[in-house]
Parts: sequence; structure tokens; C-alpha cells
Amino acid sequence: MSTFRAFATAAILLAAPLGTAQAGDHVAPLTAFAKEQIASWVQSDIVVNAIKAQNQKNAGLTQADIDKLDKQWRSETSAGGGSLINRVLANDLSKYLKDIKAKAGGVFTEIFVMDNKGLNVGQSDVTSDYWQGDEGKWKNTYGKGPGAIDIGEIEQDESTQAFQSQISMTVVDPSSGEPIGAVTVGVNVDEILN
Repeated sequence: MSTFRAFATAAILLAAPLGTAQAGDHVAPLTAFAKEQIASWVQSDIVVNAIKAQNQKNAGLTQADIDKLDKQWRSETSAGGGSLINRVLANDLSKYLKDIKAKAGGVFTEIFVMDNKGLNVGQSDVTSDYWQGDEGKWKNTYGKGPGAIDIGEIEQDESTQAFQSQISMTVVDPSSGEPIGAVTVGVNVDEILN
């Protein structure tokens, strides 16, 4: 059993079984999992440097610019790819996140990193949209500052029938302690428990 699975299994077994769990029973064990298993690689140089570079590059973007990029991303998603998606998926951060996901042995369903505007910086898989800044996963982490963790509800994926949740965390600049972005990690709760 991988370290990811062993820790998560022990933590989540403290909660009631999925079928009888009360709303929010998963929050404490998944928060502990985030602090023990996700926080270290989220603060790695490759993540921090990629976010800082994109923050600098996109400092002058307006909301209209962001909306235009998000529209382009959604269009490319529908078309099965395009220049914006290809550029993000080919960057070093995306390669790093794909490697993290692969090494987790099925525990992670997706990983994506966002900048200080909520735009994707890197990702393991294509997201449905490019701008996350209007969603709780960004507002409840980057928007709340250092140390913020947001745990999504456990939902059953209709296509795979697996139970999943999203763990989101603020990413900080280690030199200043200031928030610079956020990360969202999809966790396959079924894989953790089995």
C-alpha cells in the first residue's frame, strides 16, 4: 500500500462509512491528508516558480482579457484541443503534476494549479474551464490567504461510479509568506479506501 493510501485510509476510516456518513464527516480526515501528503509538493520550487512567473506575465490582464481566455479554453475543450490547452499541458509544471498523479497510484484524479487571478498555470488533465477565479476552490483558498484549505463534498462520478472529493489549498511564496495562487487536487475516495 502506498504512503498516500495508507495515511488516507487510516484517516478516512475514522469517519462513518460513505453510505451513512453525515455531511462534513470527510472534512477533518481530508484536511489532515492535505497537510500530511499534499502540502510538501505544493510548495516545491517548480510549483512556486511557475505561479510567480505567470503572475508576473499576467499582471496587466483585465477581466475582459480573462473572460476571452476562458472562452478560448472552453472552445478548445469542445474541439478536443488547441493552442492554449496545448501550451499549458506541455509546460514543465503540467509534466510535474502528471508525474505526481501517476506516482499516487490512483489516489489523485486530477491536479491543477492556479495563479493569483484564478487562471490555470499547470494541470495533470484538461479542466473544463481556464478561469477558476469565480469558484469556491479559488475564493476559499487564495482569497482567504495562507493556510486556507477547502474540502469539497464527496460526489459519485457518474462515468466511473467512484466517490471523489476535491482538496484545494493556498500556495504561498516561501520567501514572503504571501499567497500567490492555489492548487486543487481531486481525490478518489474509493481508491483510498480499497
